[in-house]
Amino acid sequence: MPRKRDNPAVPTSVAEQVVYVVDDDQGMLDSTVWLLESVGLKAVPFTNGHAFLDACNANLNACVLLDVRMPGMGGLNVQEEMRMRDLRLPVIFVSGHADVPIVVRAFKAGAHDFIEKPYNQQLLLDSVQQALQGFDSKASEGQDHAALQARLLTLTPRERDVLLPLVQGYTTREIAAQLGISAKTVDLYRSRVMKRMQAEHLPQLVGMAIAVGMVNPLALRSPLS
Repeated sequence: MPRKRDNPAVPTSVAEQVVYVVDDDQGMLDSTVWLLESVGLKAVPFTNGHAFLDACNANLNACVLLDVRMPGMGGLNVQEEMRMRDLRLPVIFVSGHADVPIVVRAFKAGAHDFIEKPYNQQLLLDSVQQALQGFDSKASEGQDHAALQARLLTLTPRERDVLLPLVQGYTTREIAAQLGISAKTVDLYRSRVMKRMQAEHLPQLVGMAIAVGMVNPLALRSPLS
């Protein structure tokens, strides 16, 4: 029998690195907690957003792993409630149903990262460590920005033509119509762009484009905004 998750003891040490994990899938919750604890992090699990919000301590050195789709209160609503309550912790969204409008809405609201399920374990751990270490430091930001700019320079003009509408939320068919090429050709260029930019999934590519100032997150195509 899995142990009850909704009322864990909340740690009190400010120096302790804490990861709040909010996911209604008990199996995913257990595996994520195990992964975090295997590298020495304190994981505090919740199966719903309300329980997390009631227990969250924004004074801790903490971040939040937040599932997007949950019954009752979804992850985007939890993020908004955190803002209303002035709970200023880095939020890393984890979702098996990511699309550009959802990713855009998350980044607009200040998400630190957006990772698709099933996630790569090292990718998740790297993102968590960056969030806990204050990844917005000038040195780290400068290094990342330079690396992304270097990757952009490796793109061909046609690959850049595909990249921009792709991260703006247009579909393959819409991009094909804009560029006067086939959908199959768009998919080919999309695959090349992902490889050159070292993006494992579309949400990561959107985050890269926002980070280098290629697109304005407030101007992206988002039916949910």
